Amino acid sequence: MGIRHWLGAWVVTLACLAATVEAWPVVAQTNFDRPGGDYISLPIPSGDPADCALLCERDRRCRAWSFNYPNDVTPGAVCWLKNTVPPRVADDCCVSGVRGAGVVEPRNRSMETSIDRAGGDYRTFEMKSGDGEEACHAACTADKQCRAWTFARPGYVGKQAHCFLKKEIKPPRRKAGFYSGVVR
Repeated sequence: MGIRHWLGAWVVTLACLAATVEAWPVVAQTNFDRPGGDYISLPIPSGDPADCALLCERDRRCRAWSFNYPNDVTPGAVCWLKNTVPPRVADDCCVSGVRGAGVVEPRNRSMETSIDRAGGDYRTFEMKSGDGEEACHAACTADKQCRAWTFARPGYVGKQAHCFLKKEIKPPRRKAGFYSGVVR
């Protein structure tokens, strides 16, 4: 009777764990690459990682994918479909996921990921190599005239990253490769 009771408790515990794991959504990982296992690479004219995830969903061979943002070497965004699930490696070049993983952009109060606030610009400038969205946000915060900002990753407006400081707060529009925020 003791073994039966113990075995029953063990089965219930495993069932609960399985239900918990099943309930967790599978999502893509922003700022991670999955090097290796590539069987095809495709340009992504939209520059949107969600389009790469969709290509993987539609291809039976695909087990994982990596989306590479445009860079100095590759002028456009590229999707790498993989027939294995390589381990992920931290790298801000990419968004990666496994088949069935949607793209969930990180959100916080000071920065809007994949958002453009077009218009209202009073100052635009190219960013120094290596400067990211935080530098654009800081430039806006330091300028009393600035009410909002938009940062475009390299390859989305020009070869270099760009920062747009805004005197007006414009409505947000989803646009891959852009980050925005409101400061005043």
